[in-house]
Amino acid sequence: MAEHRSMQRAALLDAARTLLSEGGTEALTFPALAERTGLARSSVYEYFRSRAAVVEELCAVDFPVWAAEVEAAMERADSAAGKVEAYVRRQLALVGDRRHRAVVAISASELDAGAREKIRAAHGGLIAMIVEALGELGHEQPRLAAMLVQGVVDAAVRRIELGAAEDPAVVTEAAVNMALRGVKG
Repeated sequence: MAEHRSMQRAALLDAARTLLSEGGTEALTFPALAERTGLARSSVYEYFRSRAAVVEELCAVDFPVWAAEVEAAMERADSAAGKVEAYVRRQLALVGDRRHRAVVAISASELDAGAREKIRAAHGGLIAMIVEALGELGHEQPRLAAMLVQGVVDAAVRRIELGAAEDPAVVTEAAVNMALRGVKG
């Protein structure tokens, strides 16, 4: 029974990822989840009490995987600048990943305070990854610099997600240059 519930929960989360990546937050509804998984709508409520609960679970499951991929890319770098570059590049490389599209769609939605706090905490962990590297590069306030670098990444993600006129590779290069050199280019 426990294994069955676990499989159903995983199927619901997978359906939620698909709905979010295909249609954004408006597409994530309990009737749509029920249709995608073959469950009765009332059964979906046995697993999640609200759409925010689905979002929280997705963040709890997907964000650590995403962060681990960014961290692994940083660990392969051999310098502080290389770590910052890997931090930016890996996040932007993940833009096409369904997990990432779901997290981006989630972050744009109206969530309850608990869900927003969990997302904020997860992002805080991601930002913490580059604080040391930015300190090594001589930033007097490496935590502030890390938040600003993440702002550059977030802007680049939005640019890529919108299907902007620029090729994603051009957006990525611009984001890496901004993170490493600021407005000097």
